[in-house]
Amino acid sequence: MTTDVFLTRTAAHLPFEPVSNEEIEDVLGRVGGKPSRARRLILRSNGIVSRHYAIDRATGLPAMSNAQLTAQAVRALGEDIGRVDCLATGTSLPDQLLPNHGVMVHGELGWPRLEVVSCAGVCLAGAAALRHAWLAVRAGEAERAVATGSELVSPFLMASHFEAEHAHKVQALEQHPEIAFEKDFLRWMLSDGAGAVLLERAPRGPLSLRVDWIELSSAAHELPVCMYAGGERDEHGVLQGYMRIPPQQWQAQSTFAIKQDVRLLNEHIVRATLGEPLRALIDRRGLRAAQIDWFLPHLSSHYFAGPLQQCLEEVGLPIPRERWFTNLATRGNTGSASPYIMLDELFRSGRIERGHKLLMFVPESGRFGSGFIHLEAV
Repeated sequence: MTTDVFLTRTAAHLPFEPVSNEEIEDVLGRVGGKPSRARRLILRSNGIVSRHYAIDRATGLPAMSNAQLTAQAVRALGEDIGRVDCLATGTSLPDQLLPNHGVMVHGELGWPRLEVVSCAGVCLAGAAALRHAWLAVRAGEAERAVATGSELVSPFLMASHFEAEHAHKVQALEQHPEIAFEKDFLRWMLSDGAGAVLLERAPRGPLSLRVDWIELSSAAHELPVCMYAGGERDEHGVLQGYMRIPPQQWQAQSTFAIKQDVRLLNEHIVRATLGEPLRALIDRRGLRAAQIDWFLPHLSSHYFAGPLQQCLEEVGLPIPRERWFTNLATRGNTGSASPYIMLDELFRSGRIERGHKLLMFVPESGRFGSGFIHLEAV
């Protein structure tokens, strides 16, 4: 027997003060001591005007770990949440290869013994964590569950991380000024943050969100790797993990920098993560645009808003833009944390009314996965 599951609280933690576009390189540094030639072009396209970095400006060092950042978001749910039976975490970049991110967050929180699950991936890691927590409560195995999404990406974006490659390729860079665009452009796209939600068997407070369903899917059977870190593509375009790369080459190649194949992204992201899976969902779940009061798309860039809207119209779910909600411009792209941070802002805004139905869309470019989350305000 299954039970209804209600999302009763949301929280987010964004470190330090917002960083404007003009301040980015003051925090992250300048590769080779020169301003990036790609920065202004990318920022004009992605529409982000401020974001947050967990970097201490005085020292240029991370001021907290990913686990500490996540724990801050969980604590923001409130001290009166009651005993939690399941903690499910999702992140792209844990602080270490092992132990997993979830148990490190548990250690920071100091909670009594409970089930802890850690989901890996890219943007979908947080949605996968939410699905696990939802299923635990739905199956009656947990009375309360907390799910999180978090990213501490700024240490990977620091100029010092690219200096060895810059020096190694200085001659080539005279002819092609930017570091391989797949690496440089992400320095202006990604930022830090964490979010958390509490799931329970009954609604609580003036407003709760019933979690109706969560659907995740992958297109890795047909598409190659698009976004990656800790590896390099070989001469055949096949991703080789860091264990296959001599350690002495890791720094010279920026092996652990985050990379993305922009051409592959632009060619497939809308079709593979929205169009095809949404067509199937419309039939299976009976989705209708008129029944969706809020559409919350995780946008990596405002550049994709137009193509997403066109795709929605083509598949028969033309949700008008006035019913979209995104805070990309002021919170930045925080990867697996973005859906949580977006939902938290809308939930606290007072704009959701009882009976409102929400559809969240979470695409991932790692190897083209997608997630859809349907909620109703009660």
